[in-house]
Amino acid sequence: MSEIYDVAIIGAGPAGLQAAIHAARRKAKTIVLGKIEASALYKAHLENYFGLEGKKEGKEVLETGLSQAKKFGALHQPYDVVKIDPEENLFRIELESEERIKAFTIIIATGVTRRKKKIKGEKDLVGKGVSYCVDCDGFFFRGLPVAVVGDESAAAHGALTLSKITSPVYLVSANLNVPEALIKELEDSGVKIITAKAQEIIGEKEVEGLMLDSGEKLDVKGVFIEEGAKGALQLATFLGVALDPENMTYIQVDKSQRTNVPGIFAAGDVCGPPFQVAKAVGEGCIAGLSAADEAHKRRKEHEA
Repeated sequence: MSEIYDVAIIGAGPAGLQAAIHAARRKAKTIVLGKIEASALYKAHLENYFGLEGKKEGKEVLETGLSQAKKFGALHQPYDVVKIDPEENLFRIELESEERIKAFTIIIATGVTRRKKKIKGEKDLVGKGVSYCVDCDGFFFRGLPVAVVGDESAAAHGALTLSKITSPVYLVSANLNVPEALIKELEDSGVKIITAKAQEIIGEKEVEGLMLDSGEKLDVKGVFIEEGAKGALQLATFLGVALDPENMTYIQVDKSQRTNVPGIFAAGDVCGPPFQVAKAVGEGCIAGLSAADEAHKRRKEHEA
């Protein structure tokens, strides 16, 4: 039987950890899902922040925040979320470790992916064989050789999805950072894991191949760029969470950090700019309190 939590927080950055601190202090059974290393702050530093003189290493700030959350009773699982399904007044959550848990409320605090460098040829071939969403476009490549580029759960699960549609499927990763169980599942499904960096996407009118830094060329017709954890927006839109009407890029929330879907909250960069730690922490505080209050109501109803 799955463990039932009051509040499940997806994301272990400033917003997620602050939400965990406040939810746990509110006596809500709280779990944080995700790696602090995935936060944009982890390799950066913090300054110009209230009450903090000089610079502070982001890694240190996040480690302290996680320690605080645990001190107040929150649990932590350093795994990405790959699927969320609603179930009456609960949510069923599947992790990349294949563990399944349940929660009365969810806070999405995954931040946003910032790609600093595109692969050569990528920009010119978007929509001509280059895609950023296996779930959206995978079907169009049925029967064709494809490659997935990425190092974490989004890439691994994208490759698994494609393996049920087509073959061969290559997973190109210089440093695949997923659990051993997931690697075995990839191997058992027939996905060919290539340890290399994608250097150039070949083609003029459509994708004709993928060059690797090893000098090898993969003869593929599709290249899926799936970086980081399972996309927050993919998870959110699957559940019917509304995005901002202007750009359809960020999750829409009210002043209590509630989304349009009852029981789902969001905080931090995933809610839009400005991308500042101060904003993320403030929204995390509100989301943690709001989700805890909602979860207490739902648990009473569930146990009645």
